Amino acid sequence: MSTTTPAGAGGRRAVVTGGARGIGAAIVRRLAAAGATVAILDREADGARAVAAEVGGVAIAVDLADPAAVDDACAAAVAALGGCDVLVNDAGIFAKAPIRETTVEMWDTMMAVNGRAVLLTMRELAPHLAASGRGAVINIASMAAKLGTPGEAVYTATKAAVVALSRIAAFELGVDGVTVNSVCPGYVLTELGAATRTAEDVARWSAGSPLGRCTSPEEVADLVAFLASDQARGITGQALNVTAGMVTW
Repeated sequence: MSTTTPAGAGGRRAVVTGGARGIGAAIVRRLAAAGATVAILDREADGARAVAAEVGGVAIAVDLADPAAVDDACAAAVAALGGCDVLVNDAGIFAKAPIRETTVEMWDTMMAVNGRAVLLTMRELAPHLAASGRGAVINIASMAAKLGTPGEAVYTATKAAVVALSRIAAFELGVDGVTVNSVCPGYVLTELGAATRTAEDVARWSAGSPLGRCTSPEEVADLVAFLASDQARGITGQALNVTAGMVTW
């Protein structure tokens, strides 16, 4: 494994969920640029294939809300890569509703993708991460896990679940030398949530940052690449912010 750069990933085999667009695509490109071979797990088959072709990786179409399909996709990724050294859970869905209008279906659907799929990919890939000798799991949560807003109760709950899962997984997988961390991005202006935000929202969010702006997908990807590298081998069980200073705890 190369450690010649601050986030060296040369020779590493990475599985990235939700890598077809947005933050996930930026993560795929960043890991590939650092020398990793990447398998993308995403229900958006065309987008996943396009990003995979761009970086010389592999695309596997999967509905992450289907437990059996998740298991099969993880097995396919391991077969394609010859193992797994890095797992990045980025896939997520978003919907807004006040608690009084929240439906059971909304809860079940968001929890299945944002929460349960994280558990299942870790479960299925844990033996391969352990065999790596320096496995790393990075689960993308959200600053909503620490500082939610009205109308996002379900989304906030799913992302808090990601942080909690990651913390316990750090203890359980750490005995095999596997690090597990969650990353909490701030407002990132990707397709996710685009239908519910306005220019006024973006201006208000930016005003809440010491840097006067929102977070870019590339900034999240840089932290993920660092956590996947050997330079981060002593960091585990953490929920790290990339919020342009909007959250400081």
